[in-house]
Amino acid sequence: MTENNDLVTSTQEIMKEALHKLGFDDGMYELVKEPLRFLEIRIPVRMDDGTVKTFKGYRAQHNQAVGPTKGGVRFHPDVNVEEVKALSMWMTMKCGITNLPFGGGKGGVICDPREMSNLELERLSRGYVKAISQFVGPASDIPAPDVYTNPQVMSWMMDEYSKINRSNAFAFITGKPLSLGGSQGRNRATALGAVITIEEAAKRRNMSIAGSRVAIQGFGNAGSFIAKILHDKGAKIVAISESRGALYDPNGLDIESLIELKAQHGRVTPLFDEVIPNEKLFEIDCDILIPAALSNQINKENAHLIKANIVAEAANGPTTPEATKILTDRDVLIIPDVLASAGGVTVSYFEWVQNNQGYYWSEEDIIVKLQEKMVEAFNKIYDLAENRKMDMRLAAYVVGLKRTAEATRFRGWA
Repeated sequence: MTENNDLVTSTQEIMKEALHKLGFDDGMYELVKEPLRFLEIRIPVRMDDGTVKTFKGYRAQHNQAVGPTKGGVRFHPDVNVEEVKALSMWMTMKCGITNLPFGGGKGGVICDPREMSNLELERLSRGYVKAISQFVGPASDIPAPDVYTNPQVMSWMMDEYSKINRSNAFAFITGKPLSLGGSQGRNRATALGAVITIEEAAKRRNMSIAGSRVAIQGFGNAGSFIAKILHDKGAKIVAISESRGALYDPNGLDIESLIELKAQHGRVTPLFDEVIPNEKLFEIDCDILIPAALSNQINKENAHLIKANIVAEAANGPTTPEATKILTDRDVLIIPDVLASAGGVTVSYFEWVQNNQGYYWSEEDIIVKLQEKMVEAFNKIYDLAENRKMDMRLAAYVVGLKRTAEATRFRGWA
């Protein structure tokens, strides 16, 4: 049998098994196996040279049974239909795991923001909102930042939606600057949420974060923040990687210096002569491995090489189903992506709540609330996996789908 690397199909297989564990029939699966609504749009943008270029974009709304759909918008040349659908389904799991009143959503535009001016990006951002404005809103579908989008892009989108609706619609979108109703702690929420789950996993394995050897694939926003937080807690970051290679030092890398270099140059690894191939990162002797880059990076070809005791999936879909089985059979504790990376949507929910009530919390309050959500979610999933003898990914899907499936049934949709 060939290895299944298709994100939608592999997600559907786990969803079907999770629903079976919950006692739901195939009718429920048929409803939730794909988004309830999927929009494909075309966005004309006047470029700086006077020409008009048309960009293709998408918005997926997986399930609205428990409340509005919620999910980021990514601007990237590799955005595609299958990816957006799968990401919206994972968002439903993340919201269910952290007990948020949201279903999953996701959006994307096929473009390369690195080759566009600020004015072109603003026109694209506003054009995207114009195209989906009839289907989104604070009570229906709430976007957020994702790959190559940021608080400035969110500001343009919020402003465009506000113009269309003739009101200041701060709750329409999250990930905004603080001056436009953004939340304290949002910029490092995904990383902090991942670290909280790693700490809980370490407790279950009788490990200490201080002194643990950590390898991180990916040194972008999530990876670099995770490295910094773990380093500050006493962990030894022995390896980090970017697209052009990885840095390795068994004695620990100087994370503070690497973060400064990244801020100055945009990339880190090209600045060093001694760089190892990316694939070697999975063979490094470490206690905690954190894939924080692309999907399908851990597969049946390299899973047996991993020496870590804990694998924390800060990226979306980094481990194939076959690799999940190999690692679980070897008693490697996997913190699945829908749990490890749920911190971002959790603090986005906090931002939405603050926007709706007009009262804003301190960063300390945000961190306490995030800690409570992530610890509760981890322990619920870990205990379910232990008690019912299932792997952590399946347990996460069981927890993540339960509320949506129950709400769907009560509403009479399936």
